[in-house]
Amino acid sequence: MLQLAPGLATLPSRPAHAFNVHLAGGTIVDAATRHAATRILRAVKDTKITAHAVTHGHSDHQGSSAALVDALGVPFWAPAAEADALRAGDNTALSHDNVITRWQRKHWMGPAVEVDRELREGDALDAGFVVLETPGHSPGHLSYWREEDRTLIAGDVLFGRHPITGRPGLHEPPERFTLDVARNRASIRRVAALRPKLMVFGHGQPHRDPDALERFAAALPA
Repeated sequence: MLQLAPGLATLPSRPAHAFNVHLAGGTIVDAATRHAATRILRAVKDTKITAHAVTHGHSDHQGSSAALVDALGVPFWAPAAEADALRAGDNTALSHDNVITRWQRKHWMGPAVEVDRELREGDALDAGFVVLETPGHSPGHLSYWREEDRTLIAGDVLFGRHPITGRPGLHEPPERFTLDVARNRASIRRVAALRPKLMVFGHGQPHRDPDALERFAAALPA
């Protein structure tokens, strides 16, 4: 487990930074695919876990959620706008329906899981983080922000690596996986205006350059 900031760590993954899972205080944020449960549980075996939250309900973020909640006996927190999909174990409505997302649902998606807390703008998480509603990539996508040290758990509002080439840097999430590109760009502009000193992603390495983020956001199409 790699400590990134006080109360924020990233768990080991293979390939590195492909499907990130973070630990915010005692809350596991996101759950990668359904094949990741063993490595996540191994990473947190000596840590007191109090909750599990997701940024959104895509198959590479909720895949191991049910397994984690069951193994750890903790509550599951999810975006209010996506809670019904997660309860039903059907995230079809949260992304475009194409050959890749169908493959992801077949091979990565986890089963239905009861949502104990529906998260909305301003709700408090662990370690000083609060909920920001940052929709677009999915209908109810959330990010988690800590004003004290300007740290952002961005989820998939942005990618920290190119999804095909693996090249590090700031990238929009691919259109084929993003339900509303214009709305997601508005969410990018919102988080860029916060000027986070540390931003972590669902995919890619941490980012620590708020000026570069502002330039990236400013260059986006209207």
